[in-house]
Amino acid sequence: MRLSDFDFELPEHLIAQAPTDARDGSRLLVVPEGDGPFQHLGFGGLLDLLNPGDLLVVNDARVVPARLLGHKAGTGGRVELLLIRPAGELGMALALADRPDAHPWRCLGQASKGLKPGMRIAFAAGLTAEVEGVVGGGEVEVRFAAPQASLSAALAEVGRLPLPPYITREPVGADAERYQTVYGRSPGAIAAPTAGLHFTQALLDSLTAKGIGRAHVTLEVGPGTFMPVRTDDVEAHHMHSERYEVPASTVEAISATRATGKRVVAVGTTVVRTLESATREDGSLTAGRGQSALFLRPGSRFRQVDALVTNFHLPKSTLFMLVCAALGTDRARAAYAEAVAQGYRFFSYGDAMFLPRIAR
Repeated sequence: MRLSDFDFELPEHLIAQAPTDARDGSRLLVVPEGDGPFQHLGFGGLLDLLNPGDLLVVNDARVVPARLLGHKAGTGGRVELLLIRPAGELGMALALADRPDAHPWRCLGQASKGLKPGMRIAFAAGLTAEVEGVVGGGEVEVRFAAPQASLSAALAEVGRLPLPPYITREPVGADAERYQTVYGRSPGAIAAPTAGLHFTQALLDSLTAKGIGRAHVTLEVGPGTFMPVRTDDVEAHHMHSERYEVPASTVEAISATRATGKRVVAVGTTVVRTLESATREDGSLTAGRGQSALFLRPGSRFRQVDALVTNFHLPKSTLFMLVCAALGTDRARAAYAEAVAQGYRFFSYGDAMFLPRIAR
């Protein structure tokens, strides 16, 4: 597979720079099985597309204000850090709740004349950092210090929401709510699980009333979701690792859904990657924590998910490749061409598509 196999024309004006006025005011492109015609609905139409007994699986990760703007102590040179994860195996939520200097952090760093070990960085409200090492690929390891009791409190005071790079504006107050899902509860992501941004509490309540179940996983979405594939040979690409957790209750809910012949519906590609990462060779799903660097592309197997709600993704991206794996490349390209022709909005704040049955 070549990278050019996953390219498509996308007019710049279709890249959504802001959310719709209402969460569920987005559009929904339905891609039925086979060569059936595409359907064009409002997102609330998902209620009629799901059946009693189906199970929605969502990613409950919350985005943290992980973007920090500061300056080098002494020279005053501008520095930008984006927290990725704590060094070691500790989960992001626990590390954020600890005191600022308790753990070193892996960050993406940008600065005039680069960042070097021993360099000190000053931010607002007394937050400081010292570079402990240069990892490579733009990553550094730093240790923070702050008067606040926890790093989470320090970030809440001085951090900025890390909107994706294709949103060419600074965050505004409304983003603090709209770039989070209504069910997000586990802080640790630096990018939103965007398929979930369309759900309102009212829609979730209506789905529950119809007999549609809901379970959750957690994937701490990292910068790899935006990293371009830099090799022409797609098979040579390596994903960034992201921490995940699958609760025992979710394993049980998926098993019960399978037993009744109903669908497991993933809300977003992050859910698909989490469930497949937690699947053994024999096809059984395991509860627990882990690290995922799973790269799903045409030829990959889907063993846990029957249907998918997802946003529209970047050309040549690993996320578009996952959609190609779920639909078949030709069908996926046709769906995206339809979306472009019909003026759907793309990427994080854009519209959604629904795949009622994916290849397994």
